[in-house]
Amino acid sequence: MKRIEVVAAVIRQGDRIFATQRGYGEWKDWWEFPGGKIEAGETAEAALKREIREELSTEVSVDEYLCTLEYDYPTFHLTMHCYFCSLLTEALHLNEHEAARWLSRDELDSVRWLPADVQLIESMMKNGFSAQKL
Repeated sequence: MKRIEVVAAVIRQGDRIFATQRGYGEWKDWWEFPGGKIEAGETAEAALKREIREELSTEVSVDEYLCTLEYDYPTFHLTMHCYFCSLLTEALHLNEHEAARWLSRDELDSVRWLPADVQLIESMMKNGFSAQKL
């Protein structure tokens, strides 16, 4: 099975987190945390900053490692390194996503998350958004 290694940014602003809706591919219209594939020779933190610049035209601070999740999709195995992040600039521009929302803890179940992101949401709900390792 094909293996893909990615990073994901849980961007926090106060008591809300930023979610994006995919605008392409097999999982179009599903919601996820922004991020993407780690390129050869890149650290997870550098990949996360690059991906956020590419996807949202903004800069983030990678604040805290949250966890690494493993998930088997039908056609590939995903390893997702997750980090709490905060915005360094206010402007956000959706370069790849169809939509985006700031969600409070009570609104997290209001969107249809990608399966791997569901695992992360469940862990965050149990831990009240704490950065404890899972």
